[in-house]
Amino acid sequence: MWLLNTVNGNQHRGFSVSSDDDMIDITTTGTVTERSIHYDDPGVSHLPGVTYCMGDGDVAADGDEIPGIGQYEDFHTIDWQRDIARDRMRHRYIVKRKQNSLFDLVKGAHDAWSGWVCVLLVGVTTGVFAGVIDIGASWMSDLKHGICPEAFWLNREQCCWSSNETTLSFDIGNCSQWLNWSEVLGQSREGAGAYIIGYLMYVAWALLFASLAAALVRMFAPYACGSGIPEIKTILSGFIIRGYLGKWTLIIKSVGLMLAVSAGLSLGKEGPMVHIACCIGNILSYLFPKYGRNEAKKREILSAAAAAGVSVAFGAPIGGVLFSLEEVSYYFPLKTLWRSFFCALVAAFVLHSINPFGNEHSVLFFVEYNNPWIFFELVPFVGLGIIGGVIAAIFIRANLYWCRYRKTSRLGQYPVTEVLVVTVVTAVIAYPNPYTRMSTSELIYLLFRKCGVTNMDLICDYNRNFTDVKSSIELAPAGPGVYEAMWLLVLALIFKLVLTVFTFGMKVPCGLFIPSLCFGAIIGRIVGVGMEQLAYNYPSIWLFSGECSTGKDCITPGLYSMVGAAAVLGGVTRMTVSLVVVMFELTGGVRYIVPLMAAAMASKWVGDALGSHGIYDAHINLNGYPFLDSKEEFAHTSLAADVMQPKRNETLSILTQDSMTVEDVETLMKETEHNGFPVIVSRESQYLVGFVLRRDLNLALAQARRAVEGLRPNSLVLFTSSSPQQPPEPSSPAPLVLKNILDMAPITITDQTPMETVVDMFRKLGLRQTLVTHNGRLLGVITKKDVLRYIKQLDNEDPNTVLFN
Repeated sequence: MWLLNTVNGNQHRGFSVSSDDDMIDITTTGTVTERSIHYDDPGVSHLPGVTYCMGDGDVAADGDEIPGIGQYEDFHTIDWQRDIARDRMRHRYIVKRKQNSLFDLVKGAHDAWSGWVCVLLVGVTTGVFAGVIDIGASWMSDLKHGICPEAFWLNREQCCWSSNETTLSFDIGNCSQWLNWSEVLGQSREGAGAYIIGYLMYVAWALLFASLAAALVRMFAPYACGSGIPEIKTILSGFIIRGYLGKWTLIIKSVGLMLAVSAGLSLGKEGPMVHIACCIGNILSYLFPKYGRNEAKKREILSAAAAAGVSVAFGAPIGGVLFSLEEVSYYFPLKTLWRSFFCALVAAFVLHSINPFGNEHSVLFFVEYNNPWIFFELVPFVGLGIIGGVIAAIFIRANLYWCRYRKTSRLGQYPVTEVLVVTVVTAVIAYPNPYTRMSTSELIYLLFRKCGVTNMDLICDYNRNFTDVKSSIELAPAGPGVYEAMWLLVLALIFKLVLTVFTFGMKVPCGLFIPSLCFGAIIGRIVGVGMEQLAYNYPSIWLFSGECSTGKDCITPGLYSMVGAAAVLGGVTRMTVSLVVVMFELTGGVRYIVPLMAAAMASKWVGDALGSHGIYDAHINLNGYPFLDSKEEFAHTSLAADVMQPKRNETLSILTQDSMTVEDVETLMKETEHNGFPVIVSRESQYLVGFVLRRDLNLALAQARRAVEGLRPNSLVLFTSSSPQQPPEPSSPAPLVLKNILDMAPITITDQTPMETVVDMFRKLGLRQTLVTHNGRLLGVITKKDVLRYIKQLDNEDPNTVLFN
């Protein structure tokens, strides 16, 4: 696993009792409670004029901001309960002051509407970014084949629109306005010379785009590589990764995504769009302190942004909301559902207004079907789901093996070289096959659509005689072009499946949605053509219920392609509800929900049987991110005493409420790396008083050194308002009272609490640690790291009995 608690040579400290280099330092610092420091005892040293509070404006009474309050270290987890409590106190303060003045009334109204305004801005910005990325990727993809001399900024389709010569064929160079590179260099459009020139230019442009993408990622934003969804899931669960959602990551991810897609690599831009949208949500949240200064509240905006990302990726706003709910979000209250819906709606509207593909649709492969499906077709639909689950399981295992090898070998030291080698192999092998030469989105559209009068592709080479353009499409025998297309599609499937194993995880922006859809679309089209020919040759058998006896087109191969695409994508990601909604939003009809549901469920069942995790959860485990999946259950009979730290014959670092000096506290913090300390009555009684965070203690001591006169190393530190049990000597310095930073209501459990309950508490309450007691006496601590370590240990011993879905 990655040792994430060391960044730039600086070790980030976390609350744990024992060190473990194989685990991540996942606990974090927190904030103090909203209590003013009252000093009724004139003989007690105090910090003059200071009031600690948990609001967004954590300031001293004299107007100076107390540094560090409410902030978290990198690679730490947030305190959900404390951040939510801070926001509630801040809200109560604003509501209480609304009646004082017109300014406070306006301030309260702004606070109430800030969430909606924020998601509005996120939706608008995400739609604009998606439109620019779609237009840029489409133009640069066509640049590998040729150019439009009269208007170089137009892609092939737009260039041919201007000449009114465009057709539905995907063959490059089908209008006089568009020039292939052989024509630009003075050669003819056809012939061996034109083919060689086109081949070389295709490889050269692919290398240029891929090298630029890899160089930008390496130099400016290393976090811009990959899909981003595993990290987004981890961040939404409460983990802090500084810079992962920053402005440089946003810029480089957007530019690098256009370059990587244009290079012809076997990847998609739909997954990284979720990362881009979350970057936008994170940046814009700082315009509203309610969200920018509160990590728990900020994750509400990030959940809405994730929905907007899927909305613009597929033109499916409802599917985007369900994707955020089902797949990525950890904390999803009802108001976040409404705001996610609004954000996805705005993003889809803005992208539709930009119209990046010029066809009034938000995605390239939008299709519409009208033919009903036959009941017997559920059998091949479920069969496609089974095949999709098997292919997904094979792909996940192969990709994890390669990513693990990349992390543990010297290959990981040469990321740019790896990208260039994969790009050369991809371009050289892809060009001879027309179905791999075209972009993956174009191929999916070609496989999804129905064959009509004007279709000139091999896949539509049927022996049909059309009397006019409006004549109905009937069942017909497949021509030689269809059989040739089937072989080319089989080769394309093998090529893309193998290359995607090596491509996903490289140091360029790369998504997995489009390649997965492509795998399934190829398989589905092949099965659909087979079913179509079966219906043509045997139209009266009982399987087709007489629907095909009239000779009309009763089988739609494009529908099989769509169902196959959903099956493979569902098997790879283990999405179900959101996947079905996305797919029927793509097709513009709801009559195919049952086939999609059947394929999606079959794919998920087969995938779960062959492997317990989808691709994103598998990469979370591979990278060692501290993620407790809320969809899994802990089924083991262990108790809290089995997991807590310290073990027997080990000491627990603690503070006493009234018997330690400033020097004792400072020595304890120097000798330990714990992120917090339990406070007990005395070492003899061990009765629990509360819990104090390391950062709060450091801040309080630093402030006391500046503000309190006469503070000495032998000054007592009191975590109680009562007098010490042993009266101080007359010559001793005044004690320092720090009761204000003490959490007097920490989450506690007994040593006999089942670990099932403990794991549920960590998941549902977002805990960083819980204290273990017996009859009120402190025994130990369980941190999130301890829970993850214990689950991993049991999972390695017996993977079938620890976690089940």
